Amino acid sequence: MAHGDITHVDIPVRDMSSATSFYGSLFGWQINEIPGFEGYPMWQAPNQVSGGGLAPREETFTQPRAYVEVDSIDDTLAKVTELGGEVVMGRSPISENSWWAIFRDADGNELGLFEGEV
Repeated sequence: MAHGDITHVDIPVRDMSSATSFYGSLFGWQINEIPGFEGYPMWQAPNQVSGGGLAPREETFTQPRAYVEVDSIDDTLAKVTELGGEVVMGRSPISENSWWAIFRDADGNELGLFEGEV
């Protein structure tokens, strides 16, 4: 993946078991829990390119959120604020070699950022 590619999509769900069955049957997605990410099953589309996770729905997370891969989260978040957006969650670790963040654009849309190795 490269800077600007959509790399991941989180889908907020109320019932993990039901959602796993629904999306697996509907789209043929392979949905599995990954060690270290219990309670957050990851889905993989048949093309093996698209993927994401099923995340617990929260009051502030009610719509799917796409994550865009960037070369530098810090540089991208600086540009977000320069362009009139706001940082919702700053750069946070996923692993030793990957990080994520969330921002809101000027229209109130939330997107995630991803930096590192998949």
